[in-house]
Amino acid sequence: MKQNKTGFRFSIFTFLSRIFLYIWCAFSVFTFLWIITTSLKTNKEYFAKVWGLPSVLRWSNYGKVLGAYHLGLNFLNSLIVVAVSVTFIILISTPAAYILSRFKFRGVNFLNRFFTLGMGVPFQLLLIPLFFILYRLRLVGGHAGLIIVYVSLSIPFTIFLIQGFFRTLPSVLEEAAYIDGCSPMRTFFSVMLPIGSPGIVTAAIFNFISLWNEFLLALTLLNDSQSYTLSIGLYSLQGAMQYTGDWVALFAAVVVVTIPTLVVYLLLSRQIIEGLTMGAVKE
Repeated sequence: MKQNKTGFRFSIFTFLSRIFLYIWCAFSVFTFLWIITTSLKTNKEYFAKVWGLPSVLRWSNYGKVLGAYHLGLNFLNSLIVVAVSVTFIILISTPAAYILSRFKFRGVNFLNRFFTLGMGVPFQLLLIPLFFILYRLRLVGGHAGLIIVYVSLSIPFTIFLIQGFFRTLPSVLEEAAYIDGCSPMRTFFSVMLPIGSPGIVTAAIFNFISLWNEFLLALTLLNDSQSYTLSIGLYSLQGAMQYTGDWVALFAAVVVVTIPTLVVYLLLSRQIIEGLTMGAVKE
Protein backbone atom coordinates (compact mmCIF):
# COMPACT_ATOMS: atom_id res chain seq x y z
CA MET A 1 0.00 0.00 0.00
CA LYS A 2 2.86 2.30 0.89
CA GLN A 3 4.58 1.56 -2.42
CA ASN A 4 1.39 2.38 -4.31
CA LYS A 5 1.16 5.75 -2.56
CA THR A 6 4.82 6.48 -3.35
CA GLY A 7 4.33 5.52 -6.98
CA PHE A 8 1.18 7.62 -7.19
CA ARG A 9 2.96 10.66 -5.77
CA PHE A 10 5.84 10.13 -8.19
CA SER A 11 3.41 9.92 -11.12
CA ILE A 12 1.68 13.13 -10.06
CA PHE A 13 5.04 14.89 -9.69
CA THR A 14 6.17 13.64 -13.12
CA PHE A 15 2.89 14.76 -14.71
CA LEU A 16 3.08 18.24 -13.16
CA SER A 17 6.74 18.56 -14.14
CA ARG A 18 5.94 17.75 -17.74
CA ILE A 19 3.03 20.17 -17.79
CA PHE A 20 5.32 22.91 -16.43
CA LEU A 21 7.98 22.14 -19.06
CA TYR A 22 5.42 22.16 -21.87
CA ILE A 23 4.05 25.52 -20.70
CA TRP A 24 7.56 26.94 -20.35
CA CYS A 25 8.58 25.74 -23.82
CA ALA A 26 5.38 27.10 -25.36
CA PHE A 27 5.92 30.46 -23.65
CA SER A 28 9.55 30.63 -24.84
CA VAL A 29 8.62 29.77 -28.44
CA PHE A 30 5.75 32.26 -28.41
CA THR A 31 8.00 35.02 -27.03
CA PHE A 32 10.69 34.42 -29.63
CA LEU A 33 8.18 34.32 -32.50
CA TRP A 34 6.60 37.54 -31.22
CA ILE A 35 10.01 39.23 -31.18
CA ILE A 36 10.63 38.10 -34.77
CA THR A 37 7.25 39.32 -36.02
CA THR A 38 7.66 42.63 -34.20
CA SER A 39 11.08 43.13 -35.78
CA LEU A 40 9.38 42.99 -39.20
CA LYS A 41 6.84 45.74 -38.44
CA THR A 42 6.97 49.49 -38.66
CA ASN A 43 6.99 51.53 -35.47
CA LYS A 44 3.43 52.65 -36.22
CA GLU A 45 2.23 49.05 -36.52
CA TYR A 46 4.07 48.11 -33.33
CA PHE A 47 2.20 50.68 -31.23
CA ALA A 48 -1.12 50.24 -33.06
CA LYS A 49 -1.34 46.43 -32.81
CA VAL A 50 1.23 44.97 -30.46
CA TRP A 51 0.06 41.36 -30.89
CA GLY A 52 -0.90 41.61 -34.55
CA LEU A 53 1.03 40.44 -37.60
CA PRO A 54 2.84 42.92 -39.87
CA SER A 55 0.99 43.95 -43.01
CA VAL A 56 4.28 43.86 -44.96
CA LEU A 57 7.48 42.13 -43.90
CA ARG A 58 10.00 44.93 -43.28
CA TRP A 59 13.32 43.16 -43.82
CA SER A 60 14.84 46.61 -44.16
CA ASN A 61 14.85 46.80 -40.34
CA TYR A 62 17.65 44.23 -40.30
CA GLY A 63 19.59 46.10 -42.95
CA LYS A 64 19.24 49.29 -40.92
CA VAL A 65 20.42 47.56 -37.75
CA LEU A 66 23.41 45.91 -39.40
CA GLY A 67 24.41 49.01 -41.35
CA ALA A 68 23.26 52.29 -39.89
CA TYR A 69 23.47 51.12 -36.28
CA HIS A 70 26.81 49.29 -36.88
CA LEU A 71 25.55 45.99 -35.49
CA GLY A 72 27.15 44.20 -38.45
CA LEU A 73 30.58 45.39 -37.28
CA ASN A 74 29.71 44.40 -33.72
CA PHE A 75 28.68 40.96 -34.98
CA LEU A 76 32.03 40.52 -36.74
CA ASN A 77 33.91 41.66 -33.62
CA SER A 78 32.04 39.14 -31.45
CA LEU A 79 32.67 36.38 -33.97
CA ILE A 80 36.41 37.06 -34.00
CA VAL A 81 36.75 37.43 -30.23
CA VAL A 82 34.67 34.37 -29.38
CA ALA A 83 36.20 32.13 -32.06
CA VAL A 84 39.77 32.98 -31.06
CA SER A 85 38.96 32.68 -27.34
CA VAL A 86 37.26 29.30 -27.66
CA THR A 87 40.14 27.99 -29.81
CA PHE A 88 42.75 28.94 -27.21
CA ILE A 89 40.57 27.69 -24.35
CA ILE A 90 40.30 24.24 -25.93
CA LEU A 91 43.97 24.11 -26.96
CA ILE A 92 45.09 24.90 -23.40
CA SER A 93 42.45 23.07 -21.39
CA THR A 94 42.34 19.74 -23.26
CA PRO A 95 45.97 18.64 -22.66
CA ALA A 96 45.80 19.96 -19.09
CA ALA A 97 42.59 18.05 -18.37
CA TYR A 98 44.06 14.86 -19.87
CA ILE A 99 47.20 15.03 -17.74
CA LEU A 100 45.34 15.90 -14.53
CA SER A 101 42.84 13.07 -15.05
CA ARG A 102 45.05 10.26 -16.37
CA PHE A 103 48.48 10.75 -14.73
CA LYS A 104 49.57 10.46 -11.12
CA PHE A 105 52.35 12.76 -10.00
CA ARG A 106 53.28 14.91 -7.04
CA GLY A 107 51.03 17.95 -6.83
CA VAL A 108 48.22 16.64 -9.03
CA ASN A 109 45.68 16.91 -6.20
CA PHE A 110 46.81 20.46 -5.46
CA LEU A 111 46.40 21.45 -9.11
CA ASN A 112 42.93 19.92 -9.24
CA ARG A 113 41.89 21.84 -6.13
CA PHE A 114 43.49 24.99 -7.53
CA PHE A 115 41.47 24.88 -10.74
CA THR A 116 38.32 23.95 -8.81
CA LEU A 117 38.89 26.97 -6.57
CA GLY A 118 39.23 29.12 -9.68
CA MET A 119 35.68 28.19 -10.65
CA GLY A 120 34.36 29.60 -7.36
CA VAL A 121 35.87 33.08 -7.71
CA PRO A 122 33.28 35.55 -9.09
CA PHE A 123 34.83 37.41 -12.00
CA GLN A 124 33.04 40.58 -10.86
CA LEU A 125 35.56 40.77 -8.00
CA LEU A 126 38.39 40.77 -10.55
CA LEU A 127 37.16 43.61 -12.74
CA ILE A 128 39.18 46.40 -11.12
CA PRO A 129 42.48 44.43 -10.81
CA LEU A 130 42.10 43.13 -14.36
CA PHE A 131 41.45 46.62 -15.70
CA PHE A 132 44.56 48.10 -14.08
CA ILE A 133 46.77 45.16 -15.13
CA LEU A 134 45.63 45.39 -18.73
CA TYR A 135 45.88 49.18 -18.63
CA ARG A 136 49.55 48.95 -17.62
CA LEU A 137 50.09 46.42 -20.40
CA ARG A 138 48.31 48.79 -22.82
CA LEU A 139 45.73 46.16 -23.67
CA VAL A 140 42.61 48.07 -22.64
CA GLY A 141 40.34 48.98 -25.52
CA GLY A 142 41.41 46.23 -27.90
CA HIS A 143 40.33 42.68 -28.57
CA ALA A 144 43.65 41.16 -27.45
CA GLY A 145 43.14 42.08 -23.81
CA LEU A 146 39.53 40.86 -23.82
CA ILE A 147 40.57 37.55 -25.39
CA ILE A 148 43.27 37.04 -22.74
CA VAL A 149 40.72 37.64 -19.97
CA TYR A 150 38.14 35.35 -21.58
CA VAL A 151 40.65 32.54 -21.94
CA SER A 152 42.03 32.92 -18.42
CA LEU A 153 38.63 32.97 -16.72
CA SER A 154 37.23 30.06 -18.78
CA ILE A 155 40.10 27.61 -18.30
CA PRO A 156 39.13 26.32 -14.79
CA PHE A 157 35.58 25.36 -15.79
CA THR A 158 36.72 23.87 -19.10
CA ILE A 159 39.40 21.73 -17.44
CA PHE A 160 36.89 20.54 -14.85
CA LEU A 161 34.39 19.66 -17.58
CA ILE A 162 36.80 17.85 -19.90
CA GLN A 163 38.35 15.95 -16.99
CA GLY A 164 35.03 14.19 -16.46
CA PHE A 165 35.12 12.85 -20.01
CA PHE A 166 38.73 11.65 -19.92
CA ARG A 167 38.16 9.88 -16.61
CA THR A 168 35.45 7.73 -18.19
CA LEU A 169 37.80 6.35 -20.85
CA PRO A 170 39.12 2.84 -20.06
CA SER A 171 42.81 2.58 -19.24
CA VAL A 172 43.20 -0.47 -21.51
CA LEU A 173 43.26 1.91 -24.48
CA GLU A 174 46.40 3.60 -23.19
CA GLU A 175 47.98 0.28 -22.25
CA ALA A 176 47.37 -1.08 -25.74
CA ALA A 177 48.87 2.06 -27.27
CA TYR A 178 51.97 1.78 -25.06
CA ILE A 179 52.39 -1.87 -26.05
CA ASP A 180 52.29 -0.80 -29.71
CA GLY A 181 55.12 1.63 -29.00
CA CYS A 182 53.20 4.91 -28.81
CA SER A 183 54.66 7.68 -26.71
CA PRO A 184 52.38 9.49 -24.22
CA MET A 185 51.99 12.38 -26.66
CA ARG A 186 51.19 10.06 -29.57
CA THR A 187 48.70 8.20 -27.38
CA PHE A 188 46.97 11.45 -26.51
CA PHE A 189 46.67 12.74 -30.08
CA SER A 190 45.99 9.44 -31.86
CA VAL A 191 43.88 7.52 -29.33
CA MET A 192 42.47 9.52 -26.43
CA LEU A 193 41.73 12.80 -28.20
CA PRO A 194 39.48 11.33 -30.94
CA ILE A 195 37.58 9.22 -28.41
CA GLY A 196 37.09 12.17 -26.05
CA SER A 197 36.01 14.53 -28.83
CA PRO A 198 32.32 14.61 -27.70
CA GLY A 199 33.39 16.09 -24.39
CA ILE A 200 35.67 18.60 -26.08
CA VAL A 201 32.90 19.67 -28.47
CA THR A 202 30.54 20.07 -25.52
CA ALA A 203 33.05 22.28 -23.69
CA ALA A 204 33.55 24.37 -26.83
CA ILE A 205 29.78 24.87 -27.24
CA PHE A 206 29.31 25.90 -23.62
CA ASN A 207 32.16 28.39 -23.87
CA PHE A 208 30.83 29.77 -27.16
CA ILE A 209 27.37 30.40 -25.72
CA SER A 210 28.77 31.90 -22.53
CA LEU A 211 31.24 34.24 -24.24
CA TRP A 212 28.85 35.24 -27.03
CA ASN A 213 26.43 36.63 -24.46
CA GLU A 214 29.08 38.09 -22.13
CA PHE A 215 28.53 41.76 -21.34
CA LEU A 216 30.23 43.07 -18.20
CA LEU A 217 33.85 42.29 -19.09
CA ALA A 218 33.42 43.63 -22.60
CA LEU A 219 31.81 46.81 -21.26
CA THR A 220 34.73 47.31 -18.85
CA LEU A 221 37.62 46.54 -21.18
CA LEU A 222 36.41 47.98 -24.50
CA ASN A 223 36.26 51.75 -24.93
CA ASP A 224 36.28 52.12 -28.71
CA SER A 225 32.98 51.87 -30.57
CA GLN A 226 34.78 50.22 -33.50
CA SER A 227 35.80 47.30 -31.29
CA TYR A 228 32.47 46.80 -29.48
CA THR A 229 31.13 43.27 -29.33
CA LEU A 230 27.52 42.42 -30.09
CA SER A 231 26.30 42.65 -26.50
CA ILE A 232 27.79 46.15 -26.13
CA GLY A 233 26.35 47.14 -29.50
CA LEU A 234 22.90 46.03 -28.37
CA TYR A 235 23.31 48.00 -25.15
CA SER A 236 24.32 51.13 -27.09
CA LEU A 237 21.40 50.65 -29.45
CA GLN A 238 18.99 50.39 -26.52
CA GLY A 239 20.31 53.69 -25.20
CA ALA A 240 19.91 55.32 -28.59
CA MET A 241 16.26 54.22 -28.74
CA GLN A 242 15.43 56.79 -26.05
CA TYR A 243 16.14 59.50 -28.62
CA THR A 244 15.25 57.87 -31.96
CA GLY A 245 12.22 55.81 -30.87
CA ASP A 246 13.01 53.17 -33.49
CA TRP A 247 11.87 50.27 -31.30
CA VAL A 248 11.34 47.74 -34.09
CA ALA A 249 15.05 48.08 -34.89
CA LEU A 250 15.79 47.09 -31.29
CA PHE A 251 13.71 43.93 -31.74
CA ALA A 252 15.63 43.18 -34.93
CA ALA A 253 18.88 43.61 -33.01
CA VAL A 254 17.69 41.15 -30.36
CA VAL A 255 17.02 38.59 -33.10
CA VAL A 256 20.50 39.14 -34.55
CA VAL A 257 22.06 38.55 -31.13
CA THR A 258 19.96 35.45 -30.39
CA ILE A 259 20.10 33.61 -33.72
CA PRO A 260 23.78 32.41 -33.57
CA THR A 261 23.45 30.70 -30.19
CA LEU A 262 20.11 29.22 -31.21
CA VAL A 263 21.55 27.84 -34.45
CA VAL A 264 24.59 26.41 -32.66
CA TYR A 265 22.39 24.64 -30.13
CA LEU A 266 19.96 23.28 -32.74
CA LEU A 267 22.77 21.95 -34.96
CA LEU A 268 24.91 20.55 -32.15
CA SER A 269 22.31 19.55 -29.55
CA ARG A 270 23.03 15.86 -30.12
CA GLN A 271 26.74 16.42 -29.44
CA ILE A 272 25.88 18.29 -26.26
CA ILE A 273 23.67 15.46 -25.00
CA GLU A 274 26.24 12.80 -25.95
CA GLY A 275 29.00 14.76 -24.23
CA LEU A 276 27.03 15.28 -21.03
CA THR A 277 25.98 11.62 -20.98
CA MET A 278 29.54 10.51 -21.50
CA GLY A 279 30.77 12.72 -18.68
CA ALA A 280 28.08 11.40 -16.32
CA VAL A 281 29.18 7.77 -16.63
CA LYS A 282 31.82 6.58 -14.24
CA GLU A 283 34.32 3.91 -15.06
